[in-house]
Amino acid sequence: MYLATVLDVCSRRVVGWSITDHMRTDVVVEALESAAMARGSLDGARMHTDHGVQYTSSQFQAVCRRLGVVQSMGRIGSSADNAMVESFNATLKRETLQGAKRWQSEASCRAEVFRWIVRYNNWRKHSALGYKSPVDFEGDYQVMMEFAA
Repeated sequence: MYLATVLDVCSRRVVGWSITDHMRTDVVVEALESAAMARGSLDGARMHTDHGVQYTSSQFQAVCRRLGVVQSMGRIGSSADNAMVESFNATLKRETLQGAKRWQSEASCRAEVFRWIVRYNNWRKHSALGYKSPVDFEGDYQVMMEFAA
């Protein structure tokens, strides 16, 4: 199973995701379109990725243009550029698999990943967010922005 996620760098919220049994361009397109539906618009957003063929494909580039997303790619061979996503993936695996090598079935994998993402966004506290969940952080941020305006 392959999981593609779109993380909001400010709040660390998973705003889009897709899970499939293949690693073709469709999985990253679905994740980005899922983020666009969740946010209402991605116009002007930056999507930072590695140089994988899914992200350099003309199909993905066309979806980025259609959604108003500016593509950003790190240097080839630099894992530091994707550290946030790599940390997210490691945490997901550690907390869901708990030492197991794999899930019992595709259905159990999908259900567990969905359950974990809901928990991650709504209840899991992050030290980088002042020990708030991504959803709570975004709510507080929105209130602060409205107050400042």
